[in-house]
Amino acid sequence: MAVGALVAVDGGNSKTDAAVATTAGELLATVRGDGFRPQAAGLDGALDALDALEAVIARALREAGVRPGDVVHLSAYMANVDLPGEEERLEKLLLARGTAPSVTVGNDTFALLRSAVTEGWGVAVVCGAGINCAGVAPDGRTARFPSLGSHTGDWGGGGELGRSALWHAIRGEDGRGPETALTAAVAAHFGVARAIEVGLAVHFGEIGQDRLTGLAPVLLDTAESGDEVARGVVLRLAEEVAILGSVALRRLDLLGTAADVVLGGGVLAARRPLLMDAVADRYAALAPRARLLVPEEPPLLGAALLALDHVAAPPSAHAALRTAFRRR
Repeated sequence: MAVGALVAVDGGNSKTDAAVATTAGELLATVRGDGFRPQAAGLDGALDALDALEAVIARALREAGVRPGDVVHLSAYMANVDLPGEEERLEKLLLARGTAPSVTVGNDTFALLRSAVTEGWGVAVVCGAGINCAGVAPDGRTARFPSLGSHTGDWGGGGELGRSALWHAIRGEDGRGPETALTAAVAAHFGVARAIEVGLAVHFGEIGQDRLTGLAPVLLDTAESGDEVARGVVLRLAEEVAILGSVALRRLDLLGTAADVVLGGGVLAARRPLLMDAVADRYAALAPRARLLVPEEPPLLGAALLALDHVAAPPSAHAALRTAFRRR
């Protein structure tokens, strides 16, 4: 197989990472740009998001010293591209822009899974700003969830933790809920005297909803300090992480198999002890044969490995690329 250039992208809510590698597994460059969030305008109308994505790719190619015409494949695994139809639409848009002669688009959960499993199958749960889960069976069947919000049955992620922290903080302050250390912690995080001031600032647009995600570590700190209200939210998240993974395993007929469950995203990758212990306990009950993995390598590696899969690169190329990412 002739050596060509591959571009891999892992796009999240807060950042977009891109890598350029050869089909032999040599890593040429990695760069980071802004997050990929086309959902506000709809994918077809989100020209700014696509322009920003192309800019990240162009910068990666420049740093790698690769001409766009030498790229043989683009592998883009993105958050906020949650449905098969959205993946197909983004793939067509990128092909139409001439980013690469062939393009594969998928949800970023599949990149997380590929970054950690060598056999190419298993289940991954992403818990970053939001939450999602996807799985691949040995025969190629997939299991996935809409992950569009509460209206599609989803709960969890850093955004949900932040909103819950504010909700409990205000109710603890005004007497509608139990007293909780979250009240003082939330107020202190935003530099105000009372938690309700934060809620009013959100209402008036002085604090954006996205800033509430910053309350996720505040809630985890408060829970680990022994606050029962915060602890209850963390345990609910652990339950959700375990339910998502175990249901995906069941759909793929892997519940009784020693299958890998890869845990990633900022909330899980932080390995907070209360959360991770609770997640392990729940998997032990729901899917006792599951092997929980929190990879050291980034999901960008998974996107790059999926690019190598697409061009049928040899195992030596996959091994070389894994080694290159570990060295970086």
